[in-house]
Amino acid sequence: MNESEARSLLEIADDELILGWRDSEWTGIAPLLEEDVAFSSIAQNEIGHARALYELVAGEQGTTADELAFDRAPEEYRCTRLVELRLLDWEKTIARHYLYEQADAARLEQLKQSDDAEIAGLAAKIDREEAYHRMHAQMWFDRLKDEPRFTAALDELRPLLDAGRDEHSPELAELWVEMTMVRRSQPAGTAW
Repeated sequence: MNESEARSLLEIADDELILGWRDSEWTGIAPLLEEDVAFSSIAQNEIGHARALYELVAGEQGTTADELAFDRAPEEYRCTRLVELRLLDWEKTIARHYLYEQADAARLEQLKQSDDAEIAGLAAKIDREEAYHRMHAQMWFDRLKDEPRFTAALDELRPLLDAGRDEHSPELAELWVEMTMVRRSQPAGTAW
């Protein structure tokens, strides 16, 4: 794995970890019981994908997945601002879900073509699991595509996909405090 591949995998891992935490915030408060279960499952998958990606990068960098996931300062994360936002509106959450899954599918397709068999294999495994996320996002897109609040949310959030990864919203620092609380209180422990 070269430095560019490691950086790309770290960006994806950071996206998946942060989005997993954000998706988990809908557990118990989604508008339908089925969506409580769906978003909880999606969140678990995203966090699991993050862990697998961190482990791959950690092996190359002589560190651990836990250190990559929880021991960096908020400004060191390489996630996109799209995943950082704490969205309290269902239509914005679904807009993010749809936009993210489209972008994620494209980058997974690219990773599956990697000359590194370990990267290509992990990308293929993640892509099989992400297929369900894409179906879920598409179902909601089809349901909401003519709703003005949903289309406005798509327009508002779409530019965040292309925003740089060097600047973060204040919401990431707030999430980081919560996300790393256990790790910071028990540094020798495992946070997963």
